[in-house]
Amino acid sequence: MRHGKHTFKIGRTASHRRCMLANMLKALIEHGRIETTVTKAKELRRHADRMITLAKKNTLASRRRAVADLMVSFNTLTPKQARVSKAGKSKDMLNNDRQVVGKLFGELSQRFAAREGGYTRIVRLGMRAGDNAPTCLLEFLAQ
Repeated sequence: MRHGKHTFKIGRTASHRRCMLANMLKALIEHGRIETTVTKAKELRRHADRMITLAKKNTLASRRRAVADLMVSFNTLTPKQARVSKAGKSKDMLNNDRQVVGKLFGELSQRFAAREGGYTRIVRLGMRAGDNAPTCLLEFLAQ
């Protein structure tokens, strides 16, 4: 029985759904808003709110859990690249995944520090041309 097992299956396998949600979540954190279908947005909203809550705790365990949930891939850097990126001289040495984790635990956790929950908003846009799917904007609130 599926009692208490809440998830939108979205017509995908579990592994595909997990990867898709991780990629959408990274895009949401990076850009602040994304356009998607309503069903995907409702499922992604749950995960985005959990990520912000983890970021507000700002412990090593919460950082590791966020990295695992976002499926962050850390590219190994050469010693020279590590020195340059640590000095802050070049941001292009790091892939976007590291920057997403930094933005999540830096900017977004401070932005929502006083807020108890409900960090995202869904704004419906209408029907998509082609398959007539209902689309929406999923975005973080201003404060």
